[in-house]
This record gives sequence, C-alpha cells and structure tokens, in this order.
Amino acid sequence: MAEAAGERSLEQRVADLERIEAIKALKHRYWSACDGKDPVAFRDCFTKGAASIDYGSLGTFADADALTKVFSDIALREVDGGYAVLDMHHGFHPVITVLDDSRASGTWTLRFRQVNRVDNTELLMAAEYDDEYVVEDGRWKMVKSHVRPLWTILRPLPEGTHVTQVMGG
Repeated sequence: MAEAAGERSLEQRVADLERIEAIKALKHRYWSACDGKDPVAFRDCFTKGAASIDYGSLGTFADADALTKVFSDIALREVDGGYAVLDMHHGFHPVITVLDDSRASGTWTLRFRQVNRVDNTELLMAAEYDDEYVVEDGRWKMVKSHVRPLWTILRPLPEGTHVTQVMGG
C-alpha cells in the first residue's frame, strides 16, 4: 500500500508510539529517582555530555553532573536520623513530539510537594517542564530540561506535625 504524501505508515506510527512510551518511562524514572533519593538513577536520565538544564532558583547547568551534585547535596542531607527534605513529584499531561528516530521534545505538568524537616515547612508547587530528548547508547535521555514554576505555596507545618519516613524498604 503506497503512502500518501505527508502520511506515515502504520509501522512508523507504531514506532513513534513506542518512542513516546519510552520517553514517558524515562520521565517516570527521573521523578522516581528524585523521590527515592537515588543520584545514580537521577544522573542516568540525562545525556553524558552537554545539556541545557534550567531549574530556576535551583540553578542553571551546562551538564547533568553539576545538577546531580546539587541534587545529592539537598536530597541526601540528613538530620535527626532521617532525611532533611522529603519530596513528592507528580508529573502528567505529557505532550511529546517525535522529531525523528533519535530526537523528541516534550512538555509536562508537575505537581510537587516537599517537606523540609529543618525549616519545618511544606512547599507546594505547580510547574511546567520543557524537555528535549535524544537516544544515547540505545536509550532515551534528557538533553534539555527547563522548569518554569507557575505558583508556589510555602507554609509552616502546624505545631505537633509528626513526619514519619519509610525509605528503602
């Protein structure tokens, strides 16, 4: 069956759907690594070389190594026998555009919640991600990730709030 001009074959459309699902899985691994405080898995979500990373007040980075250092410093800090900061990332509404077999772009909506046990605060945030992806060593990786906060709420935890951590099993 001949392809009409501008139309993609069934095989091409299925391959694009598989690429989109692989990119969704990448972003899920990224947020799981954030919440699970896993700097190795976190770093593995980005390309090995140069990248364009803009996380607003957290910083702008030319590669993921520098970002991973900041992530590790914040995520792995401990106080009173537990982590100082607890995060919860919920990403949804992905709009992913496959550009070719090894490049894609995407936007995501993030709902973020963080408990800071040092400051005794809770942060709520809504944000948008603007990402670009490439295939590196046979796997999709982020080569660009820019986050734009839409709104935030920072509030003290009510007196008597008890935070229980169950990490690692």
